[in-house]
Amino acid sequence: MILRSFVAAAGIAGLIAASPVFGQDKPTRLTFEVMSIKPWKSGQPGGGITTLPGGQEYRTVGAPVMLMISVVYRILIPQITGGPDWINDARWNIDAKADHGGYTLDELHEMYQNMLADQFKLKFHRETKEGPVYALTIDKPGLKMKLNSSPEPLKVPITGDALSPDGIIGHSVAMEYLTWWLGQRLQQDGRPVINKTGLDGYYDFKLSYMPELPPDFPRDRLPPDAADHPNVFQALREQLGLRLEPQKGPVAYFVIDSIEKPAAN
Repeated sequence: MILRSFVAAAGIAGLIAASPVFGQDKPTRLTFEVMSIKPWKSGQPGGGITTLPGGQEYRTVGAPVMLMISVVYRILIPQITGGPDWINDARWNIDAKADHGGYTLDELHEMYQNMLADQFKLKFHRETKEGPVYALTIDKPGLKMKLNSSPEPLKVPITGDALSPDGIIGHSVAMEYLTWWLGQRLQQDGRPVINKTGLDGYYDFKLSYMPELPPDFPRDRLPPDAADHPNVFQALREQLGLRLEPQKGPVAYFVIDSIEKPAAN
């Protein structure tokens, strides 16, 4: 979040009005009201981190801190550097609850970020370096997504399976979220996705494609028509009117300065 002050235009009166000395309240720091943090035990279900319906609770089951950072800061794991080995190896069960329901997804993410700072003593800084990226642009034939004028601020924007009959469902998706989501699916390429569409709204869409599979993935488990699905690059052009172009661009890095294991509670 970047705040820009145009002092020259505001004049002395504007400076006085904006000064904390004259009664301006500081923004409220969003935090969970209650939480439980426990080490995950081998053999338990795990690997999940999600909000619960109602805009009040966040639940983590068997997830490492590296995944938590990736989700709540929306940054790809290869762009997270520093920190001890346990942020990948140790897994945690976390139940966190806000003081009431109705918070947006971004507000719950901010609470989770503050929880990492308070309970895991996470300190970090950001760096930007030039590197290989995919630029997400609008394809020449034009955009094929539907503008959503009534976005739902809590619902997870992208759900579904690329090879299921319904495919991937995008609902109230901002382009910054879409670039993060695409970057997760293209991590093997070593290129994060950056938004160059110029779009600042929220969009609905359906997307079906053939994902990249591990070499040892059993092909007999694929749906019968899987071979007919286009790859993600072709699907984006044909179904959404978007294009991924390999370029050089700014790559953001999340650099962990220090972090501690929390006391279980």
